[in-house]
Amino acid sequence: MSISPEEQRCGTVAIIGRPNVGKSTLINHLVGQKLSITSRKPQTTRHRIKGILTQDHAQFVFVDTPGIQTKHANALHRAMNRSVLTTLAETDVVVMVIEALKFNADDQRVLDRLPAGIKPILAINKIDRVHPRERLLPFLAQMGALNRFSAIVPISAQKETQLAPLLGEIQLQLPLAEWMYEENDVTDANERFFAAEFIREQLFRLLGDELPYAVTVSIESFTIEGTMRRIQAVILVDQDNQKPIVIGRDGEKLKEIGQRARLDLEKLFGSKVFLELWVKVKGGWADDERVLKSLGHEF
Repeated sequence: MSISPEEQRCGTVAIIGRPNVGKSTLINHLVGQKLSITSRKPQTTRHRIKGILTQDHAQFVFVDTPGIQTKHANALHRAMNRSVLTTLAETDVVVMVIEALKFNADDQRVLDRLPAGIKPILAINKIDRVHPRERLLPFLAQMGALNRFSAIVPISAQKETQLAPLLGEIQLQLPLAEWMYEENDVTDANERFFAAEFIREQLFRLLGDELPYAVTVSIESFTIEGTMRRIQAVILVDQDNQKPIVIGRDGEKLKEIGQRARLDLEKLFGSKVFLELWVKVKGGWADDERVLKSLGHEF
């Protein structure tokens, strides 16, 4: 069906919240494709990632933001927080995600950082974990009493529960505007970006609780040969003693990281991927603005 420009709605939708409330999972399920990496560890997302959904008269440009960091203050976390604030300054609609039955001081700090006059849509996530469901009612009343939200929608991003009502509330706030992207686009990020992110996802999933925060990924080479992607990537660690942990005994851990990342990338790209990984020590990379800029962080 052809939609005239006068009928189209389009805008950016910032997804915000404290770390580990399900922002990335929500975008992946709204768009219908894995774009943002996820893990059980907080602060997995480090970059702004756009996910695009076009349906009926509306084009939603979702922006997945890093969780607002209130506990650490190195250059990486300053860049991540700046990314969130920049997104908020440019956005049309704000969706704040919290966990069902949980609204703590960190959630309040996220809310307090919003520019004056912005009333976000509140998405109360993970309602599938609440039994019986009636336990939500007092919490919904508590959130409504704050008078800080334009709408409140209980959802389960993982189970795709109540996502249509959430989209409906967002669409009501989208401005009348021509679409920014083609109808079938799902992101504006390039394949090189996703290669680094999908490798980093496996570092978060396969290493211990602390080490993933001390590592990052740099793509050294990305070439397309026919239908095959050939990728060479370096995993940067902060200290010498971290390198053997990432590599593992006889290289088994590094091999598993590579295998899992390669399978995810082949699914995303729809082609064979040849992936080579190395591990290098780069002390203080998370406080080095030059290194961070080369990794795509903005200052």
